[in-house]
Formats: sequence, C-alpha cells, structure tokens
Amino acid sequence: MARFVQQALDEEGHLTDIAVDGASGFAMARSQQYQLVIVDTLLPKLSGLEVCRQLRGEGHTVPILMLTALDSVDSTVAGLDSGADDYLTKPFALEELLARVRALLRRRMDRSSVLTVDDLTLDIVTREARRSNKLIQLSAREFSLLEYLMRNAGRPLSRAAITENVWGLDFDPETNVVDVYINYLRTKIDANRQKKLIRTVRGIGYMIG
Repeated sequence: MARFVQQALDEEGHLTDIAVDGASGFAMARSQQYQLVIVDTLLPKLSGLEVCRQLRGEGHTVPILMLTALDSVDSTVAGLDSGADDYLTKPFALEELLARVRALLRRRMDRSSVLTVDDLTLDIVTREARRSNKLIQLSAREFSLLEYLMRNAGRPLSRAAITENVWGLDFDPETNVVDVYINYLRTKIDANRQKKLIRTVRGIGYMIG
C-alpha cells in the first residue's frame, strides 16, 4: 500500500519518502521538514496514533492524514484526538486520497505566515527574509520566487511551473529569466555559505532544501 500511495503522489509531482514502521516514521517526521505526513494506524513498533501523539507532544505542526481499516466513530475520534488533521478509511479511492492531500497542503499554505528551510526564514507578513537571523534584502520579484520555492521545499520545480506561479506567464523556452533570478537568490542566500540551500535538479529545474 505504501508503494501504491507513493507512486500516486510522485505522479502528482510530490517528493515522497517511505518509513517501514512507526518508529522510523516518527524519527523521520521529527528530524526533517515535511509538508505532509500520511500515517497508517496499524504500524509495527509504534502505532500511527502514537506517532501522531508524540509529534504533537513535541510541538510539530506538520499536517497529518491518517489511514485506517477501522470504520467507526470511536476510531475516527481516537485518530483526530491524537493530533491527525484528517482521516481516511481503507479501502479508499485514490482520487479521494489525492484530493485530501491537496486540501491539507492548501490549508498549510494558508496558515503559514513564516516559512522555514534549514536556517532560512521568510516572514510573509513582514516580508523579511533571514538566514541565521541575518536580514537579507530582496526585491519584490526575488521575494515571490523565494516564497514559491520555500512553500514547495524539497520538491523539484520546473522552469515552466516557476514562470507560471511567480510571473503569471506562459513559459517561454527561449527566456532565461528564471535562471537569472535564481542566481540573484543564490548570491544573497548561499554565497559564502558552506551549506547551499538552492539546488539545480538536472533535467527539471530547481529546488530548495
């Protein structure tokens, strides 16, 4: 089932990881910056309910979609009370799973006023970018590009997707505007830094994280 769900999400353009049990899933979720966690209730070593409880207990706010074979009011309440944001009973239609994933990601974007990737933060309200708490001056277009990259942290983004979402234009294969602005951001964010956050994904485009 994990491979089936992973394939469906990958085809939607998401970058996914699989944990083989609850304990390793908990370790991955608490140590990496995922945009969404999908967890089954019945997992070896640590149940899905306990994964949710421990993540929430440590203050992690990542959206969690819980999958279960148990179809009852009590099991739904238990899942939501443990900290899950949404609940889906097996067997489920793939289209419904993907729709719920999209809804949770939209909800996360709507409520995220401060975006964080490693030691880089972007405050959407004050429009301030900082790395290691040092203020970075950005133009309006640089800010929009960085916001789009950070909202999709860990996900490779094509030049076409970047052009459409940041400039609101159809992609022109002859233009290098995306590459130019990526270089602007690299100069301001990654220059003289041992860890580079903005990466080129060969054959696709760019990603941050």
